[in-house]
Parts: sequence; structure tokens; C-alpha cells
Amino acid sequence: MFKNAEKFLTTFNKIDKELKALLQSNDVGFSKTVRILRNSNAIVKRYSDELLEFAELRNAIVHNTVEMDQAIAEPHDSIVAKIVEIEKKLSRPKKVIDAYACEVYAFQESNALSDLLAVTREKSLSKFPIYSENELKGMITQKGIANWMARNIKDGALPSVSTLLQDVLPFEEGKNYKFISMHTSVYQAVEIFKEQISEGKRLEALLITKKGHPSEALLGIITAWDILEIP
Repeated sequence: MFKNAEKFLTTFNKIDKELKALLQSNDVGFSKTVRILRNSNAIVKRYSDELLEFAELRNAIVHNTVEMDQAIAEPHDSIVAKIVEIEKKLSRPKKVIDAYACEVYAFQESNALSDLLAVTREKSLSKFPIYSENELKGMITQKGIANWMARNIKDGALPSVSTLLQDVLPFEEGKNYKFISMHTSVYQAVEIFKEQISEGKRLEALLITKKGHPSEALLGIITAWDILEIP
């Protein structure tokens, strides 16, 4: 069999096995399995079109093989590279903790806005969880600060940055964050952002904790800008 055809079929069979394990069924065909799983699995959803095309190519190779060691359809190098890439992402999905673990700069609502702005200037950050002791009260963003300033300008004078964060927080537009587990895949994170947009909501960040519980320590943060860099 031609080299690329052999590698393609070997990788296709690995994907087939992985999808059947996800579906917990060996009685459903490959294409139908893809169509079912894309409703619940972020990686399958992302690559469903490619997976369905791979199924057609697989059939062309298998059904048109002249001899055991020769295939009529020989996949292009780029197709082989793509199916190998997808198989790796399915079998070893990248977790958010591996990509976005970082120190999260959080503040108490009793802190002054000037404290937050100092970190913004020094670290070039724009989203900050705000706590009342150990309880998360919300997240302050540049947009919230701009709303607060616009509402509090008097006679052309800007409001004082000594204002407490608890007085700035109400100017954020609704709940603009969600908690996720450190074991969430990066593609699941992308889907969470997309789902919020489809519902007409703007999600500013995903906050990463061990199990996705608000009471746990923050292990990282993913912003809407971060997901644009996910290949």
C-alpha cells in the first residue's frame, strides 16, 4: 500500500476507536458518530467537517484498493498531516491549566480604584476579580471603569481614583465571567465563549480553579482575546 494511504488509514482507525469510546458504542457508523458527538464534544464540533471528509476518503481508499499492498487513492501530504493533528487533539486534548495557568491579580472591594489602575499600568492587564473577603463579587474591566467615569464626571472634572472598587463594580454590565475546571480542554473554553455570544451575552473571562468552584483558589484566567490565538 502507498505510504500516505497506509498512514491515513492507521490514523483514521485510531480516531474511529476514540470516537466510539466517547460515544460508548461500537454499533454506530463513523459519520453518524461524528454528527452525534459534535453536539457535545468541542473538538469533534471544531473538526466535524474534516472528519466527515476523511470518512469519504477512507471509503475511497478501502473500496478501490486493487491489491492488499496497493491503493488507488493516495492522500496528499497535507491531508495526512491534518488527520494526524486531529487525532492527537482528540486523544490528548490540551487542558486550560496547561495553556493559561498564571497568577491572577484580584482585589478586595474595599481597595481603591487607584490600586487596580497601578497594576493595569505595570502589568498591562484589564480584567480583575473583585472579592469581599473570600467571596467573589464580580469582575472589573476597562469597560466598567469607563462607564463609571462617564457617569461620574462633574463640570468636566474626572472622578477621584480613590473611589472604592465596590462603588465601581455596579457599572459592569451583568455577570461577565464564568468558572471552569482546570481539566477543561481549550476547545471547550472556546465553545463557552461562543455560546455566550450566541445568547447575546458578553463574557469577559473564564476563571480557572481546580474543579470550577468559585470557592477555590484561582489558578489562571482566559480572556476573550486569548481564544483568538487558539489554533
